[in-house]
Amino acid sequence: MNSLLRPPLPGPTPILSARRRVSPPPAPVRVGSAALVGGGRRCRRGLAVAASAAPSWMEEAGVDVLEEGGRWNPSVSDSYRPAGLPRPNATVLEAQARVCTGPAQTRPLGEEQAMRVLDTILRSAMGELKEEPVSRAQLGAFFAGMTIRANSFPEATQWSEGERRAMSIFWPRLVQVLPPEVKFIADPEGTIMGANGLTGPRYVGQGTGEMRLVGALREVLAGGHLGYEEVQCVLKDILLIGSSSDLTEVSEALLAAFLIGQRMNRETDRELKAYCLAFDDELDPPPVADVKSLTHYGEPYDGNTRFFRSTLFVAAVRACYGESCLLHGVEWMPPKGGITEGQMLKFMGANIHLSPTQAKILLEDETAGFAYLNLQEACPPLYSIIGLREHIKKRPPLATSEKVQQFVRARGRESMVAGFYHEGYEDPLLMLMRRRTIHAGLVVKGEEGALSMTTKERSAYASKGLPVNHCSGFRTPNSINSSETDGISRESFRVIVNAQELGFESTETPRTDRSILKNLELGLAALGGEKGAAYDRIVLNAAMADHLLGCSGAEDIDTALDRAREAIDSGEALRRLMSYIKISHRVS
Repeated sequence: MNSLLRPPLPGPTPILSARRRVSPPPAPVRVGSAALVGGGRRCRRGLAVAASAAPSWMEEAGVDVLEEGGRWNPSVSDSYRPAGLPRPNATVLEAQARVCTGPAQTRPLGEEQAMRVLDTILRSAMGELKEEPVSRAQLGAFFAGMTIRANSFPEATQWSEGERRAMSIFWPRLVQVLPPEVKFIADPEGTIMGANGLTGPRYVGQGTGEMRLVGALREVLAGGHLGYEEVQCVLKDILLIGSSSDLTEVSEALLAAFLIGQRMNRETDRELKAYCLAFDDELDPPPVADVKSLTHYGEPYDGNTRFFRSTLFVAAVRACYGESCLLHGVEWMPPKGGITEGQMLKFMGANIHLSPTQAKILLEDETAGFAYLNLQEACPPLYSIIGLREHIKKRPPLATSEKVQQFVRARGRESMVAGFYHEGYEDPLLMLMRRRTIHAGLVVKGEEGALSMTTKERSAYASKGLPVNHCSGFRTPNSINSSETDGISRESFRVIVNAQELGFESTETPRTDRSILKNLELGLAALGGEKGAAYDRIVLNAAMADHLLGCSGAEDIDTALDRAREAIDSGEALRRLMSYIKISHRVS
């Protein structure tokens, strides 16, 4: 499409083996204060405890996997940003973080910052910023934010006096050099910029897809909402299934304005549902795995930047007793660009470019029982706009809807788990899950807005709002409070999980600070039997998912906890993770 859209898929990740070298060794990778070359001393040190506490095959598997991974893969999540993506202009991106958000969260710019931002945009449009130009997507997002604030936000978050003065100085010059679509976004009806805002009312776009997008944007930029069919038509027009030559050409400025505008207006249920289901009918029917139970895990795609991410290890644990798990995501996603399951699996040498049919085989395999799908294979149209998402800065509606996907179905029971952070998205996520016609759904306010519940005791000085470990959802066992939806009888629940009441010691969550190696060291040591904070979090999250989703054999929480511990202490969970790495290459 345009420069921010991703190219075709790469080939599969090579198997990592000490006996098979596929490229020259990379330059030393900086991890904390030590440089790693060929596995490095820190890698060996970090796994020494795990190796001593685990069976001898752990020394040959887990330790070797990380040492070999350190030879061929970056150890820090930032390094997984796709090569070749143009970087956004930092000055404008900082302003977008302030003005491209919700009615209560927006922070108007002061006059000095507004002048600096508009001057940067002007110089870029005149071709003076060759090294760090302002992209069309940034222009679309920034001016969409300004327009929606002027048209529909409360007085406190509308334009400041400083923004007004800066715009009055710069707009007469900007209107001479900005592209027509950006002038339309900045003043779609000619009511904001006065005599210099005449382009907007006459602008229609080029081509059928862009014309439909412009029509939808007029409503969005006025602070309005769209119907289910309108959103679906726009998405299908501009993100077609097929090769890059089949894609409809639309301006990145218009697409960025549409995505951030819908988020600023706080999407309605019907709009979110349209994003969630947009490509269900366009892609091939999902394969059906012959498993008795399948849980779809909807972690935030942009990963963790601070704390231990446990879901990959939880999936290996739950697979041990027949609770198959499907993880999905990407290697790297803005805005956080944190640690993801894709990065960890790639670091260990797994093939992370599986098709849904190949993922089905892994789910059914008795030595694996879980699988990971990359959005690149599962839904290429949505993967194609990762670069654009970095340039709009804030999360678009897709950041919510992509957590609630069913890329593989099951013959047996299906459940779904998704993480959230911001208030207001708990009920929409549950609504989308119900629309998927599953048997049980669970949303978790875990650490960093991810799925990992903590064993740390809540401080008396914790911030207001829903606490970490807040869970809500529905499940199929019938009760007095059950309700009929989509033909499935469900009961609802809301609970705050108190780990101390379940017998866990309060411990600080292990910090990983974007280090994939550190996250893997913690997870593999725990699966190798090392007791501690990471072990406790894996056990807690596996057992609570089983219990809250109403899984067989987990009606009693103590029994569920014992079952999760046994899966780890027996070595079975670690065997499954190591088996997955090997099998992921065989199925391809």
